[in-house]
Amino acid sequence: MTDPVAKLPSELDQLPDRDPEETAEWAASLDAVTKAAGPHRAAYLMRRSLQHAEGAGIALPKLLETDYVNTIPTSAEPAFDGDLEMESKITAWNRWNAAAMVTRGARYGVGGHIATFASAAWLYETGFNHFFRGKEGDGSGDQLYIQGHASPGIYARAFLDGRLSEQQLDNFRQESGGDGLPSYPHPRRLPWLWEFPTVSMGLGPLSAIYQARFNRYLTNRKIKDTSNSHVWAFLGDGEMDEPESTAALALAAREQLDNLTFVINCNLQRLDGPVRANFRVVQELEGAFRGAGWNVVKTLWGNAWDELFQLDTTGALIRRLREVPDAQFQTYATRDVAYIREHFFGTDPALVELAKLLSDAKIGECFYSSRGGHEARKVYAAYRAALEHKGAPTVILAQTVKGYTLGKGFESKNANHQMKKLSIDEFKGMRELLGLPIPDSAFEDGLVPYGHPGADSPEVRYLQERRAALGGPAPARRVHAVALPEPEERAFKALYKGSGKQEMATTMAFVRLVKDLMRDKETGRRWVPIVPDEARTFGMESLFPSAGIYSPLGQTYEPVDRDQLMYYKEAKDGQILNEGITEAGAMADFIAAASSYATHGETMIPFYIFYSMFGWQRTGDQMWQLADQLGKGFIVGATAGRTTLTGEGLQHADGHSHLIASTNPASLNYDPAFAYEIAVIVKDGLRRMYGPEAEDVFYYLTVYNEPKQQPAMPEGVEEGIVKGLYRFKEGTPSTADAPRIQLLGSGTAIHWVLEAQELLAADWGVTADVWSATSWGELRRDALESDEALLRGEERVPYVTQALSGAAGPVLAVSDWMRAVPDQISQWVEQDWSSLGTDGFGLSDTREGARRHFGVDPQSVVVAALAQLARRGEIPVSKVKEAREKYGM
Repeated sequence: MTDPVAKLPSELDQLPDRDPEETAEWAASLDAVTKAAGPHRAAYLMRRSLQHAEGAGIALPKLLETDYVNTIPTSAEPAFDGDLEMESKITAWNRWNAAAMVTRGARYGVGGHIATFASAAWLYETGFNHFFRGKEGDGSGDQLYIQGHASPGIYARAFLDGRLSEQQLDNFRQESGGDGLPSYPHPRRLPWLWEFPTVSMGLGPLSAIYQARFNRYLTNRKIKDTSNSHVWAFLGDGEMDEPESTAALALAAREQLDNLTFVINCNLQRLDGPVRANFRVVQELEGAFRGAGWNVVKTLWGNAWDELFQLDTTGALIRRLREVPDAQFQTYATRDVAYIREHFFGTDPALVELAKLLSDAKIGECFYSSRGGHEARKVYAAYRAALEHKGAPTVILAQTVKGYTLGKGFESKNANHQMKKLSIDEFKGMRELLGLPIPDSAFEDGLVPYGHPGADSPEVRYLQERRAALGGPAPARRVHAVALPEPEERAFKALYKGSGKQEMATTMAFVRLVKDLMRDKETGRRWVPIVPDEARTFGMESLFPSAGIYSPLGQTYEPVDRDQLMYYKEAKDGQILNEGITEAGAMADFIAAASSYATHGETMIPFYIFYSMFGWQRTGDQMWQLADQLGKGFIVGATAGRTTLTGEGLQHADGHSHLIASTNPASLNYDPAFAYEIAVIVKDGLRRMYGPEAEDVFYYLTVYNEPKQQPAMPEGVEEGIVKGLYRFKEGTPSTADAPRIQLLGSGTAIHWVLEAQELLAADWGVTADVWSATSWGELRRDALESDEALLRGEERVPYVTQALSGAAGPVLAVSDWMRAVPDQISQWVEQDWSSLGTDGFGLSDTREGARRHFGVDPQSVVVAALAQLARRGEIPVSKVKEAREKYGM
């Protein structure tokens, strides 16, 4: 017969036991307690022992899950630093106006979300009244990542504070008139209020971690002391399912980011129903965060529960709370007390006896409304504990009721996320519950009114006094001077000269340029190199010893390559952010640095270099976040194109990032062919982003790993490089009537086009002019602006049309991208248009083999050019067949 308590193998079996007899006595004692008092008593004693050991400084692994109770008992709550009655009135006005704003907007069909802020109101109000530092005090203030669906509540508070008008509230989600409010936190749409876009769920928590980390980076590099700044991220429990939400938890703990607090609103509901219908999301999140090394504060129950816990002398209540799944607990909040007595208390004789001591009113209060996230004192205690905890970030798991105070038609209903309005009767019920002095006559026009106690009311004065003491209004975005002095010209001149007979990839040209710019006395320290563990791939190892890799611990070890010139150097004041294998983390770094000019009043110049395939395809949503946050800097897609990194196969072969990038209005996208083009583009980018008239744009450059001789810059091409097109090499006609064609190439394709130019002349008597198309996207942007000007009655000819005006023959565009990339400009080209590209999946082969496969190698360009001329009747059709045979196609 198998022993039911047979010992399983354990890591402890590998450790020496110097006194097995003593160990056996401890085990026997535990067995005795279990037998005499039950397993729950034994578990309690074990946990008490672990707690005592931790207090005594004995190193032991922590439990990943605690009981389903508040971390901070009522008896341990700190004194509340404020007027609770006054704050309750303020919160009531904000609840009302948030619901009124969305309901009034519903008549136009614009909708909005009501239930989220209703559940989270005290989580925000307690912070605004007591914790969130503004930007008018010392330092940069706090950084607030507001949950997107709670934006109506933030607008309501700004209205009470006098920062928004009734007209603006009535224009919620109606922005086109110029005086509206964006649906969610969008800095680009409301740049004086919103600082961080968060509604693309999962990006808020990820960015908050890297923002807290970047704050430390600025301090350690002695650029700005951010020690008084705290990052607060407000999240939903359903949002934590997004992989980005938990992707960087270990980083935050590893770097001891105690300047960071997550506040997770655990209303147990996501968009369609329960977050964890058959489980308990709070316990799951506690285990995840504790396991990652975070400090966890659970704020679950309001004061009404204190009596129940005091009556629970057997632990039956605690056990019952631990076993009830979230969906069932949500059901309790919608059923009558008789149902709760039967289905919650009726499962255990001890609970049946406990329930006899409770009135129906007490049970209703506990199960309908008394949650930790709805009580200011509970939230205050949690926030205070978060700020006082040192050595690790804190997460606060605050339980609430979704739709709280909106009435029985909203509270805890599965559909409340999609419910966009309340009826007049429901508003009147809400008015009575909140105790607001709004008369029935205010509803006579059929609309719910906004409520305001008056600009000089005690509530408004209190609110403003609290904010003044904390450093001014919040949330708020402050734009500081961006302008930086121009770097010295010599860094750019080095690339203008070309590489002579030496071959150099454009990736290396970019790295060399930035390395020189980082030496600039005025602006060099403001460059922030970011790379996701591929620095050596991109030739950046030369930066290791000179710039150093940022680490808050410095270098606590001797690197294995210490005796080499370019050794792996980590430093507390290191300049490089080498993120490991996380493009999302590197992009979050970039966003924090790119918007530092507003967040901290410190202009930084980030450049983030990555495999081009793993940029826009993998983290394109963050590029939109970057645009929304008005970030500036250079993102660099290296080893670009579909045929330059052929050994890596399908997954690494990028032929479409420029197509995706073209969808982002803030991204200026360039595909330079030569080193000098990179120099011109970067120089102009520094002017446009960091000059006296700085624009809210960022740059996307693609660079290649294919070594080529880099020519010197021809005279007078700077304007064409910046605008996107210039003639690089004019063809020489063999005869006066020789057929002519215009060949446009971008990036590495310029070399195929140049070889094709020679073949066309030597083998077929065709003259080709070669143009370098540095930016298909900028050519299109200019053309679109020209079209818009025509609608306003202004005559304007697109630059691409002007540049090619009078050029003889058809146009053939060639790139290492999908044909749709160059085809973006075809409608503004007056000549006959055709293109070649790398449509389809990538494949592993030699560069030559891959290019023949896609039909973009020099010989394929020749055949395509001849075919285009044959269609125009300028050469015999037979020449096309002859060329195919000649080149073995």
